[in-house]
Amino acid sequence: MALDTYIKGTQCWFTDDKEGWISAALSTKDVAADGKVTMTFVDDNGKDHVFSSTLAKIEESKNELLPPMRNPPLLEGTEDLTNLSFLNEPAVLSNIKTRYSHCNIYTYSGIVLIAANPFARVNLYSQDIIQAYSGRRRGELEPHLFAIAEDAYRCMIRDEKNQTIVVSGESGAGKTVSAKFIMRYFATADDGGNSDASKAGMSETEEQILATNPIMEAFGNAKTTRNDNSSRFGKFTEIQFDKERNIIGARIRTYLLERSRLVYQPEHERNYHIFYQLVAGAPPSEKKELDLQSIQQFHYLKQGGVQTINGVDDAAEFEITQRALSTIGISVQVQWFIFRLLAALIHIGNIQVTGRNDAIISDEDPSLVIASKVLGIPLSEFKKWLVKKQITTRSEKIVSNLKPDQALIVRDSVAKYIYSSLFDWLVNNINASLSSEAVASKIHSFIGVLDIYGFEHFKKNSFEQFCINYANEKLQQEFNQHVFKLEQEEYVREKIDWKFIEFSDNQPCIEMIEGKLGVLSLLDEESRMPSGSDQGWCNKLFSQLGTEKHKKWFTKPRFSNAAFTINHYAHAVTYDCDGFLEKNKDTLPDELLNLIKNSDNEFLEEVLMTSATIGAGGSMSEDKRKSVINRKPTLGAIFKGSLIQLMDTINSTNVHYIRCLKPNEAKQPWVFDAPMVLGQLRACGVLETIRISCAGYPSRWSFPEFVERYYMLVNSEHWGFDTQKMCSAILEATIKEADKYQVGLTKIFFRAGLLAYMEKLRTDKLNAYATLIQKNMRRFVCQKRYQIVRRAAIKLQCLARKLQAEKSMRELRLERSALLLQTFLRGYVQRKKFVDSRNHVLRMQCAIRAKNARANFQTLREHAGATKIQQIWRGIMARRQYKKEIRSVILVQSCIRRNKARKELLSLKAEARSVNHLKEVSYKLEGKVVELTRALDLAHQQNKSFDSQVASLESQVRLWKEKYELSQQSKSKEIAHAAENPTVPKNEFETLKAANVELQSKYNESVEKVRTLDQEIAKLTESLAKTKEEINKLAAQAKVKPEDSETVTALKRENQYVREQLAQLSKATGRDTSSFPVTSRAVAPNSQPQSNSVHNHNIDKFENSYSFAKETIHKTVTALPPSVPVPHHVNGVKAALPPRAGRNRSNSTPDIASLENGVLFKPQKTTNSVFDNLDNHSRTAKTMSNDDWSRRLPRSRPSIHSLIEQPEVEIMRILEDEEGLQEEILGGLIKNMKIPSPSLSNLPLIKEIMFPAHLIGLLTTQMWKYGYIKESERLMINVMQAIQQQSMAIVGDDTIIPCAYWLSNVHELLSLICISEQEITREELMARRGDNYDWSEYEQLVSTVKYELECLEYNIFHVWMKSLKKQLNKMIIPAIIESQALPGFITNDSGRFFNKLIGSGPTFSMDDLLMLFNKIWKAMSCYYVEHSVVRQVMTELLKMVGVTGFNDLLMRRNFCTWKRAMQIQYNITRIEEWCKGHDLPEGTLQLEHLMQATKLLQLKKASHNDIEIIYDVCWMLTPTQVQKLVQNYMIADYEVPVSPDLIKAIAQRVAANEKNDTLMLDAISLEDAGSFETPEIRDVDLDGERYLPAWLVNLSRLKSLMHLVVV
Repeated sequence: MALDTYIKGTQCWFTDDKEGWISAALSTKDVAADGKVTMTFVDDNGKDHVFSSTLAKIEESKNELLPPMRNPPLLEGTEDLTNLSFLNEPAVLSNIKTRYSHCNIYTYSGIVLIAANPFARVNLYSQDIIQAYSGRRRGELEPHLFAIAEDAYRCMIRDEKNQTIVVSGESGAGKTVSAKFIMRYFATADDGGNSDASKAGMSETEEQILATNPIMEAFGNAKTTRNDNSSRFGKFTEIQFDKERNIIGARIRTYLLERSRLVYQPEHERNYHIFYQLVAGAPPSEKKELDLQSIQQFHYLKQGGVQTINGVDDAAEFEITQRALSTIGISVQVQWFIFRLLAALIHIGNIQVTGRNDAIISDEDPSLVIASKVLGIPLSEFKKWLVKKQITTRSEKIVSNLKPDQALIVRDSVAKYIYSSLFDWLVNNINASLSSEAVASKIHSFIGVLDIYGFEHFKKNSFEQFCINYANEKLQQEFNQHVFKLEQEEYVREKIDWKFIEFSDNQPCIEMIEGKLGVLSLLDEESRMPSGSDQGWCNKLFSQLGTEKHKKWFTKPRFSNAAFTINHYAHAVTYDCDGFLEKNKDTLPDELLNLIKNSDNEFLEEVLMTSATIGAGGSMSEDKRKSVINRKPTLGAIFKGSLIQLMDTINSTNVHYIRCLKPNEAKQPWVFDAPMVLGQLRACGVLETIRISCAGYPSRWSFPEFVERYYMLVNSEHWGFDTQKMCSAILEATIKEADKYQVGLTKIFFRAGLLAYMEKLRTDKLNAYATLIQKNMRRFVCQKRYQIVRRAAIKLQCLARKLQAEKSMRELRLERSALLLQTFLRGYVQRKKFVDSRNHVLRMQCAIRAKNARANFQTLREHAGATKIQQIWRGIMARRQYKKEIRSVILVQSCIRRNKARKELLSLKAEARSVNHLKEVSYKLEGKVVELTRALDLAHQQNKSFDSQVASLESQVRLWKEKYELSQQSKSKEIAHAAENPTVPKNEFETLKAANVELQSKYNESVEKVRTLDQEIAKLTESLAKTKEEINKLAAQAKVKPEDSETVTALKRENQYVREQLAQLSKATGRDTSSFPVTSRAVAPNSQPQSNSVHNHNIDKFENSYSFAKETIHKTVTALPPSVPVPHHVNGVKAALPPRAGRNRSNSTPDIASLENGVLFKPQKTTNSVFDNLDNHSRTAKTMSNDDWSRRLPRSRPSIHSLIEQPEVEIMRILEDEEGLQEEILGGLIKNMKIPSPSLSNLPLIKEIMFPAHLIGLLTTQMWKYGYIKESERLMINVMQAIQQQSMAIVGDDTIIPCAYWLSNVHELLSLICISEQEITREELMARRGDNYDWSEYEQLVSTVKYELECLEYNIFHVWMKSLKKQLNKMIIPAIIESQALPGFITNDSGRFFNKLIGSGPTFSMDDLLMLFNKIWKAMSCYYVEHSVVRQVMTELLKMVGVTGFNDLLMRRNFCTWKRAMQIQYNITRIEEWCKGHDLPEGTLQLEHLMQATKLLQLKKASHNDIEIIYDVCWMLTPTQVQKLVQNYMIADYEVPVSPDLIKAIAQRVAANEKNDTLMLDAISLEDAGSFETPEIRDVDLDGERYLPAWLVNLSRLKSLMHLVVV
């Protein structure tokens, strides 16, 4: 059956030197009778590939000899390699290459994540992507290392078991970066909130864990030829969690630090980063002290010839390292201890060793001086033991000189030992900071991240490569066992028949390395021998391991006796024995070791002690039987013990694997070297995993998935809900060989390649169905075309017959028409001749008559012109003669007058010279002075009398106005009466007209006099104001007797009454009294009395002034209570007061005459009732004479009607009941409020919604008017707290109505407060409260209340938006992305077959989402929320819909299809229609990203022109987003895949460092309400203050207050 699948056109793989594998299509196939099989394939380059074999060999090899088949295009680029129909080496390589060409660097291979290094910056690790993977199951989103991290975290929680993530790969593959991002994921995604909250809520421990990365990279990473940031040590990081699964600590274990890099770096490589950072970033003072001038001066730093790394600033990295050290708790002082020690190490490398035979070091060597000083050791001793060695025997100690090369080795050993100890100390301090004893007691579980070096194979391999490959052998063994274990557990769990799967076990190789007489044991043995050498150890290896037992794993090179070859699982590696012993010992001479341990540098002593403790612990755990022997542990033994401990840890945990690949050696971005990657796939064990899977049942499908894919292979009679039964029917109908598959409990397991056969059957079936549909469609089209032709022929026949009949009819009509035309034409010709003759005669007559008329007219014009000329000429002559005579007369007169003037001038000159003339002039001047003096006296007298005339003039003006009005009325009546009589005598009319003119003149005179009087009144007002200022000065100087607090309070309240009455009186009289200060006024006792009119005017003008002053200013003056009646006259002058309006109180004006008597009144406290006030005033009034009071104060108690006319006292009594008012407001009006249900059909009135705000605003305004400032402040605080509690107490769907209701009411209350602030003036409040009132206190209160109301408005908005976002967040993905409401385009990614049978769907639909929008809109509309707030709410919600939907679509590859795009576009269109229907055009802009993404998925993607169209249409999407969507695009059946050339063209548009070129949109936080702009102040309808719902009970005080104030 396998050979039958090779048909013409089948794609297969063949080996290639450049590409690894190359694809070719089958062109010919020949199976001979003798069983010989010959197949010819042609690749894309036209090269032939011939396969020859026999049927017997093919069957014997179980089809393994056949060329591996290529997967169909639909499966090319699949996310998981196990989904491939043909799971073989070239298929794996091709799939990874395809995904890498599409810029997808991650691919699953079962439990392994394959990560290919892009060597470029990719937008795959932002905080938004971290949160996108948080909480998602593996497989929901595309492959990512965050998915592995999330899977490990969920497994730890679910299985209550520790986890390990193994990140491996060769140098430069991206292991360190991957491990760093995994740690960042655990630190930032643990909170599970939004990105902002996670970032802001990172704990100190999480920050410390992230801070370990720059520290370990600085001290343990270096630039190599393969990687600019290569880790030169292995690292296992345990991230520790408590029972609540919160990160509480971490612990780091390191393995095999490359010590030799400190003293030697190959070409184009660098030392550890920290040295270059120190030289570049140290302050100038430290540089000078430690002599750190440049990198070129240090031997340890310049050997590789590379000083800097492109794109890396060592000075900036030094600052980052310092901050990281501070974060983990290392003080700045200790940091500089570390840096000084590092400076000493690089100075050790500069110590010059000279001499031929014996090593010599100068005492003045500057590097030796600095190193000795910093290390705190004696220079002489240090120099001595660098060039000498001591051999201790039983009897003596022998000191000998070292050779120069031996001295250099000792010098480098000192540096390596100190740096290794410093590294161990640093790791130990990090662990102590991250995982203290207190933390260790709380550890419940951990997730380990192992960043281990990958398999290494160089031209020259030494001790480091041996240890690295040994570690990878151990890890590969664990990996194979883990994969095998999972495979067998899957079979057992599904209860299928299976056989033991053989896999390549590398246990013999491991035993050969770590066994009793293995490589490491022989190395340790040779290292402890005094005469041990590398060659001696190598010879022992040949003798011990060169046996038949180890022949498969150990071999001797043919041309070398100082090397050996080990056949590792990935590759055979030849190791050079040179340097193995020295590197394995890695110890200092005892003399130097003791010298350094006895250093004066306390920090160095601490570092060495810590390192020794750690090293002893490692050696003790290696072999307990050797613990009694006092031996120094070798590096190989330490590494072996650490590795065994690591494997024990890994075996006790659940392991997750990430295999990092290096696509090319040159580190070029997006370049794929297939042979190099293929070697890494073999080395990292991925192909071995695939081989293990292929040995069993590599392909496995669940029942629903299998039925969904292949249900069309059986008749519909087998369709049903029993998926297992249906699967059996499909398998029985398609597969005849029972051993090719196994049916488990929940899955079907297939042998390798069988799914390709199923796909072929499916394709053939679909092709047959397509052919059937085409056949029927073509038949239908042909039948339709025949019917159309037949109908057309019939219509043509009908048309031809019709045309023939029409032609005959037309001929008959033409004949008849010709006769008629001849008849009418002949008549027309004769008539035309007659008309022409007649017209000719008439034209001749007209011409003759016109000529005669023109001749007559010309004659008349000539006569008229002559007459006119004569007239003008005669006039000119007459005027000329007249002017001539006039000039002559004037000349004569001028001459005569000139002569007379000259004579008079001479006489005046003579007279002026005489003395008498001067005297006369002086007499005249004196007379004029006397006259002026008299005139001045007269003016003074007139001014004095003028004041007495003002009142009379005013009364005259009033009388004249009345007379004029009466006369006007009488005249109008007479005119109206006269108008009724049509016959009016002319004399009477003239008399009336004259009288009207006379009255008009009198009226004008009266108006002029009124204007004059107004000027005089202004002067009097000014003089009165000056008098008032003098009285105020005297009052300030006077001493007022102290009164008790009750009397003062009563006086203030009485003043408040008076001011209120003043305002009412001003409204009633129509006069503006605001310009007159409402304070105590005084009249001078000795001032002359003015005339009645003037005094009357003053009374009328200042009738609201209630204070006075007598001869002694020291007397306290108060006003009468409001019940004192108005006097009929004052000082004998009748007070002509205008009548009051209906609302004003007739008894509100006090008795001014009684006030002038200076009698003192002391009213009682205002807290009593109105009747008590009146009685108190009556009792107090007994001090006056009975006659005065008998006509001024009534004795009887006032009636209820008088109380209604005097509401101020009752209002104040209500306001003083603070507790009762607050109880009614808080309890009855807010907490027990029955919010009216919103209804757009029966829209409530605004007063029915806003009455709580109106009542609260009314009460607050009255408190401010009457001076209850503190009380109003307490009231507003309680009101705002109650409203906020009511808004925040409700959660879930019920928050829409109360939050919208109170949001609108709070803004209404804010508007009322602003209006009250404008209405209440300073003068009015000062008039009520007195001059001592602090106006700034009121202003501060108002500003505070306004600010607090704005804050309350924002708080309600914030709580409301949080609730709405939480409700909406549950609906967005199901309703927008997953729901499929558009018929005809249903996709099968969510189970189309079962949806047809069951009818299941997403949890929410578009109807649910639009229903939520309608509910929000209805609430805001019915509660009169401002349109600006409505726009803010809906825009924020729609923005959340667009952003969440776009980000989800971007991360879900199975939804990136053109059918799914049509469904999403249809859902978006429904939202856009909703926005247009509700006047929210800006809301559709928030969905533009999602809309353009759906357009991109539907557009054609076949050529470069199509890509240009995509960028034009999807102008809002960034290049990275376009690239991601095109990469994720899943083709449908019969659809051509997007070519790699187009993918590369799109990738070229992505800018590497463009900040705005982001992948995902900024996520909308559920805890952030968004921006809120307070709307403008409303124009409040004050009629609402009169409304109080009838269902509100127990609000008696508020009802009374509203009645008293409003009614």
